[in-house]
Amino acid sequence: MSKIKESKEWRNKLYYGDNIDVLRKYIKDESIDLCYIDPPFNSKRQYFQIYLNQGSEDKAQAQAFVDTWEWDKVAINGYDEIINNEKNIFSVQTIFLIEALAKMWNKKGSLLAYLVHMTLRITEIQRVLKPTGSFYLHCDPTASHYLKLVCDSIFCAKGGDFKNEISWRRHYSHNDGNKFGCIHDVILYYTKSEEYIYNRQVIPYDDEYIKKNYASIDAKTGKRYRSVSMNAAGQGDAKIFFKKSLTPPHGTHWRWSQDRIDQAIKDGVIFLTSNGVPRYKQFLDEMEGVPVQDTWVDFYSLSSHDEERLGYPTQKPEALLERMIKTSSNKGDTVLDAYCGCGTTVAVAEKLKRKWIGIDITYQSISLILYRLEKSYGKKIKDEIELSGVPEDIESAEALANKKEDKTRKEFEKWCVLTYSDNKAMINEKKGKDSGIDGIALMKDYKSKDDNSIELKNVYFSVKSDKKPHVSYIRDFHGTIKRDNAAFGVFISLYEPTKDMIDECKKLGSYQCNIIDKKYSIIKIVTVEEILKGERLEIPLSHQTEVVKAAELKKDDSGQGKLFKSPDELF
Repeated sequence: MSKIKESKEWRNKLYYGDNIDVLRKYIKDESIDLCYIDPPFNSKRQYFQIYLNQGSEDKAQAQAFVDTWEWDKVAINGYDEIINNEKNIFSVQTIFLIEALAKMWNKKGSLLAYLVHMTLRITEIQRVLKPTGSFYLHCDPTASHYLKLVCDSIFCAKGGDFKNEISWRRHYSHNDGNKFGCIHDVILYYTKSEEYIYNRQVIPYDDEYIKKNYASIDAKTGKRYRSVSMNAAGQGDAKIFFKKSLTPPHGTHWRWSQDRIDQAIKDGVIFLTSNGVPRYKQFLDEMEGVPVQDTWVDFYSLSSHDEERLGYPTQKPEALLERMIKTSSNKGDTVLDAYCGCGTTVAVAEKLKRKWIGIDITYQSISLILYRLEKSYGKKIKDEIELSGVPEDIESAEALANKKEDKTRKEFEKWCVLTYSDNKAMINEKKGKDSGIDGIALMKDYKSKDDNSIELKNVYFSVKSDKKPHVSYIRDFHGTIKRDNAAFGVFISLYEPTKDMIDECKKLGSYQCNIIDKKYSIIKIVTVEEILKGERLEIPLSHQTEVVKAAELKKDDSGQGKLFKSPDELF
């Protein structure tokens, strides 16, 4: 993997790598105002789900992450790190909790491995938050109760505070068979201290509420208002209303001072009921709305028709992130998402003029985030982002290609395809053998010189990292292109191609793209060095090809996959 840079001057940062490594090495103590994470839960989410419909070789690239949910060396090392606490970063409460959970379940399985993974990372998040910082953890009822214990042991044990368990209604209804429909996610909200940023958010009144509660119309102004009591609890003295002394009912006092009462009467805000009781007019246009509570029901999960949808299987609506970012940060503050997926957090942070840091372990996500930001803000946005962890030279490209111990060889192929296509190709997600096809772009062309009807042609990508590439690769690739009637192919090689390979490509001729009157070699050889120097593919695309395709996920009756099988698994 390439080196991860640390900038002296601030630029928004996008890290490609394991979040635990990035947090520990590159995110400073007390430097973050707000952290939101939507980590894997209730399925192998984000880093595995998008590979479920692929062959075993492609699944392997995500295995380093998926292995975290098995009780293997990764989980054992994490468990030992917490229990031994050699770096003195874990609270006594956290150590006792993890020990107790291990004893309670009497075996160390996927759920404990999951909680060890989360404990290591939430501990680092607590460290990097400013004293005024806030933390939002998005989860679901499958493990939210355990995650709350983990967060309590980390935040509350170190002077922080649990604020809310927010229930977000992501669906209106759901048929769950022989149980109540599961239509909500849980968002746990913590602060690092009692002194924290909190900007109250409100929801506009709906028409039914206005009709019911603001039914009166002021004769002078024509504005809607409701009649509100002038009393509050606690005995008080009499005050003058309309030149008459009125004593408040027993056990109450008048809310306002005499000066304010006098001014309100002049303004026509206070009136007397038929029983002579003073009330004041609360005008609708002076009210902000209903303060947001701990149950969020005013927006749902994204549908297939939503314009902001990118095809990412766990994408959250921007409205959800906008609420949290507006509540717990101000303009210029720094927002962190350590599992940034398709980049909703960083996209909203950019829109709301916050600084941001995003971390993800798959280049497919990094590519999608860059595409998303470029689509909204233009190509110049890339110059404002510090992209770290991606290959910057041949040595770092070799490191990514040869990182077999982490089973991430596919990440090299994805980086090649998505970088050379400028994030406009799709990664091949075909089940079983991929026939050497690692990516596909859709090219728009006329059917022929004489027929201007539009058709789509596949452009194939094949990536090889062999130190001694062979001409047989070109021949096999050409056979697949010809078999599938693709327009042409791009062969990306980590090392210099042989003379035989170059000569073989020359023999194959070219493809004539009629829509732009340009010829493309049937197989174009591109080296990684050329990609690093900035060479990119230019073809007439039919549309901005989605970088990530929604994966098919085996579902239970609730419509979601399950991470843990049943309570029997726990004991």
